Amino acid sequence: MASLSIAAGHSPVAVTPRELGESGARLWESVVEVYDLDVHEELLLLQACRTADLLDRLARRADGAELTVVNAKGEQVTAPWITEHRQQSLVLARLLASLRMPSGEEEGRPQRRGAARGSYGVRSTA
Repeated sequence: MASLSIAAGHSPVAVTPRELGESGARLWESVVEVYDLDVHEELLLLQACRTADLLDRLARRADGAELTVVNAKGEQVTAPWITEHRQQSLVLARLLASLRMPSGEEEGRPQRRGAARGSYGVRSTA
């Protein structure tokens, strides 16, 4: 298996996908050796691993580079790789939160929640 692709309809497998870099492979292995994941969780994990690898590439790009660039209008702005790193960091955090991985010494996985703020009922107009 050279590559896993959600768009191509390939189903994920428990072996480490070859496409992953160092951080992605470490994340994949650390999760699948402890947990039996459902297919949708494997897809989330795969995207988290790809995001971790992208963050590594962006960090290498930013290493020693200027933090700002001049845009087309001649204004000094944050370098695009810095902005993208921040955005991908948020994506990774959300993907990992979606997996409900326990942090620290917790036993099992956190409870599933139906909705962020519970169910909403019909309000009376009186």
